[in-house]
Amino acid sequence: MTGSASPTSGPRGDSPIRTYHVSKSYLAGQFALQDVTLEVNKGEFVFLTGPSGAGKTTLLKLLFAAERPSEGQILVLGRNIARLRESAIPRLRRRIGVIFQDFKLLPRRTVEDNVCMALDVVGTPRREARARAFSILKQVGLAHRRYHHPLSLSGGEQQRVAIARALVNEPEILLADEPTGNLDHDLAVEIMDLIASSATRGTTVLVATHDGSLVERFGKRRVHLEGGRIARDAPPMSSAP
Repeated sequence: MTGSASPTSGPRGDSPIRTYHVSKSYLAGQFALQDVTLEVNKGEFVFLTGPSGAGKTTLLKLLFAAERPSEGQILVLGRNIARLRESAIPRLRRRIGVIFQDFKLLPRRTVEDNVCMALDVVGTPRREARARAFSILKQVGLAHRRYHHPLSLSGGEQQRVAIARALVNEPEILLADEPTGNLDHDLAVEIMDLIASSATRGTTVLVATHDGSLVERFGKRRVHLEGGRIARDAPPMSSAP
């Protein structure tokens, strides 16, 4: 499938992510994204692929309301990003987990505290928050580091903390920008397994990646961007895990 097309799995009225002819320009006549129409269904796992500068990170920023579109409409969990008041953005973001390329961990807080942040903002009791943080840190292999500070961890360990923080609140949408970029292949597969399992529980997942081996291994729907446009929208492979 080529061009800015409808998703291969078919449209649904309750799709948590829908974009219509979205463009984003930072300079007049220069587009980071152009005419992107995309729909992602509840519980769907989608890889965003494409070369550097193709628009993957820009699209994730638009979905997280870190940027506003220059043209077109974006509906995220039923909210129109272009018309969303600044005061309403934090409430929307509480329903979205984000894994950033630069981690955005608080260096003076422990690993456990960093993970608990996502639970603190929604009022989770502290004892429950710590228990859930321990559980997700165990899943990413870092329970033994929960009282350490981020700067004492390796880059790969910091990345796993960021992933744990994004997943601990069981978000409705998970956006990940190169979540396995600093990990070796075996750990990257383990982390992607964890991310993929969140989709089986109903979380809608978009993962931007350059790792073609992971895309092939997991066989999920693939939206390929080139020059800010959707060049290909490939359906899941039947052999996907």
